[in-house]
Amino acid sequence: MTPTPLNPKIFDKDVEQAPIRKGYGEGLLQAGEEDHNVVALCADLTESTQMHLFKNKFPERFVEMGISEQSMASVASGMAAMGKVPFFSSYAMFSPGRNWEQIRTTICYNDVNAKVVGSHAGISVGPDGGTHQAIEDIGLMRMIPRMTVIAPCDSVEAKKATLAAAKYVGPVYIRLAREATPIITTEETPFAIGKAQLFLAPQDGVQAKVGIIATGSLAYNALMAAKQLESEGVPVKMLNLTTVKPLDEDAVLALAAETGAIVTVEEHQRKGGMGSEIAEYLARTRPTKQEFIGVDDQFGQSGTTDELLNHYGMSVADIVAAAKRVMTQ
Repeated sequence: MTPTPLNPKIFDKDVEQAPIRKGYGEGLLQAGEEDHNVVALCADLTESTQMHLFKNKFPERFVEMGISEQSMASVASGMAAMGKVPFFSSYAMFSPGRNWEQIRTTICYNDVNAKVVGSHAGISVGPDGGTHQAIEDIGLMRMIPRMTVIAPCDSVEAKKATLAAAKYVGPVYIRLAREATPIITTEETPFAIGKAQLFLAPQDGVQAKVGIIATGSLAYNALMAAKQLESEGVPVKMLNLTTVKPLDEDAVLALAAETGAIVTVEEHQRKGGMGSEIAEYLARTRPTKQEFIGVDDQFGQSGTTDELLNHYGMSVADIVAAAKRVMTQ
């Protein structure tokens, strides 16, 4: 697996930053331009979820549902049954948090082509506090049959993921963060649903001693941790797992076989998230030592993004420490 092209400024202090949700708004607009069947619904958070771009260009294909997330999922399901490609968005705490049963029954059980987009996911919502910090949504979505789960690492990848979801036939959940995050990838970086990307690897074919697998907004911290380990002489591979479900089993198995030690990194509860997905798969195929970076069975709270990431053990330093622990177990 060859390392994928990254932003040449990614390790610079002045690396460009943009909210991941911005890429979704741009991707939805382009998807609407390319396919007249693409429609959009929102639960009274049009600008926050970046759907105003689509609304302004295609007002006749946009439905403002108000604060009625359950109805929004059901209406989207009906639109999909009639041949439309509906994208519906709210904060992840409310969609899929509040309308999980409607997503399960009207969308996935009926296997209709609707796209759920949960914005402001994770604790990096910050001052909004624990009630608005969705740190259970990956688990909620990945356990539903037929649901594809995608967590882009930056705004560039979010745009690609949105365009790919518009062409993909079947239920899709896209998880987005609120705050501006560093641009890791480029327009040339490949993206495909169900495929992981190698972001960092030892040079000259050196065998890695530890593998770091990240998804979503914490991919940057994971990459910085991998770079620090590399600078300390530790051969490391860092995998970006944008698609949590379906899992790129070949990439995960190859990393586990090479390193025998894995660290999973996600802005989500440790239980039920991407790390659990990795552990479940490796337990069946190749039992591997693993450390989990994520929220440890707690609710979120108010604070700045950095304060919360440090408090809940998801900083670069925490990832580096986890990598050193798992190598010595």
